[in-house]
Amino acid sequence: MIIEHHPSIESELKDIINFYNKWSQGLGDEFIEEFNRQISLIALSPQQWVIIEDNIRRSMMRRFPFVIYFREIGGNTLRVTVVKHQRRQPNHGKDRK
Repeated sequence: MIIEHHPSIESELKDIINFYNKWSQGLGDEFIEEFNRQISLIALSPQQWVIIEDNIRRSMMRRFPFVIYFREIGGNTLRVTVVKHQRRQPNHGKDRK
């Protein structure tokens, strides 16, 4: 499975990593490891995740209070469109394709 990221994902991840590293050194690295594990789970079976709107699906991270929005493009490509805190800015990134 090919994994693509919306151009804004990189800066969102950097902000999250910096935030967690300010709390505790290395916590940002643990976040990115958890993010990558979650992306691997999504890639194994994309249809198991909840559809929130049109063809956008949602996967909630286990350890950290973040949600990943993604959609399938064709038969073997996933596009991660948003990584955001579960309780902040509910409409953030919903219009991304």
